[in-house]
Amino acid sequence: MPLLTDVTRARLEADAREIIDRYPVPRSALLPMLHLVQSEEGFVSPDGIAFCAQVLGLTTAEVAAVATFYTMYKRHPNGTYTVGVCTNTLCAVLGGDEIFRTLSEHMGVGHDETTADGAVTLERIECNAACDYAPVVMVNWEFFDNQTPASARELTDRLRAGEPVEPTRGAASVCSFKQMSRVLAGFGDGRADEGVGAGPATQRGTLLAKERGWTAPPGKERDRKDRGRRGATADQLGPVTASSESTARGGVTSSHDGQVAAPDSSRGGTTAGKPPGDATEGPADSGRATTPRPATRRRGAPKDTNPGDGAEG
Repeated sequence: MPLLTDVTRARLEADAREIIDRYPVPRSALLPMLHLVQSEEGFVSPDGIAFCAQVLGLTTAEVAAVATFYTMYKRHPNGTYTVGVCTNTLCAVLGGDEIFRTLSEHMGVGHDETTADGAVTLERIECNAACDYAPVVMVNWEFFDNQTPASARELTDRLRAGEPVEPTRGAASVCSFKQMSRVLAGFGDGRADEGVGAGPATQRGTLLAKERGWTAPPGKERDRKDRGRRGATADQLGPVTASSESTARGGVTSSHDGQVAAPDSSRGGTTAGKPPGDATEGPADSGRATTPRPATRRRGAPKDTNPGDGAEG
């Protein structure tokens, strides 16, 4: 039975048009589109992949490749709340590993597994840029700072009991996984300006610098013309031409100013994408911008003392 009903598909199509209109090229909308289908189903299903492929003009293989690359896209039903325990370096040494072990044993689930009641999916997660509040636990990407095994266990108990919990920073409440997926698709829920964005630990360096009069060293002033060129578009800069350095273009090597030479058999050019038989022996051009390899000497053979070949006696 298809997971996307006609009503759901109609709603997705309307939202998809709004997402696609944000981008100059439809395929650029793939990431928020995956969050969108996830907001309906609680994971990215085969139906969701097919829907994204259809509206964006992609193949299902292309969509699936992206959906399986990023861990925020779930390929199986997720819990109402994703509880992510940071076990990256700083959080780990300050207790992150112990927090994960405690929660895993307490709830009877491992990484990316969901409790029997469908409430919590437990995850090990990488750095969440909150090292100043380590160890950190996140619930649907909302911060819970300075956690301990006991406080994290209490947090998950409250989530499973349906009690409201309040993040340390950011939004004043935690929404469901589906609701957060919709926010990540680009549809605001009105909570963006709730709570504190940066706490004392985050601001400590800035305040300390002001107290002690620390300033950044002056940067090197770039030439005005150079600054303008760095900000120019590709069309304004014009075509790239061969330089005095070895430049590979179209499978041939150019080491001169001017037009790139076409491959031919006298230069050891490639045939049907295959290097010539002697490409690894001697100076023949194998179609790569690399320094030619010298001829190799078989073990036991006498050394060639001819100074013309560049070998040393």
